[in-house]
Amino acid sequence: MASNLHDLPDSPCIGVCSTLFDDVCKGCGRMAGEVSNWVFLSDDEKRAIWERITREGTAMRFTRDKV
Repeated sequence: MASNLHDLPDSPCIGVCSTLFDDVCKGCGRMAGEVSNWVFLSDDEKRAIWERITREGTAMRFTRDKV
């Protein structure tokens, strides 16, 4: 996990959104509220989300390249 938020993509989104049907997006691992409010979150809030979804590692963002 990059310690500097600026070393990460602008958003965890990979364009595979499921938040219309799921509480947690299968593509990026964020909760629906985190997805919809992403642009309004502070850097610390974004960093905490990045750390959580990276630690969980279950979203397609983290599993799609693994075989």
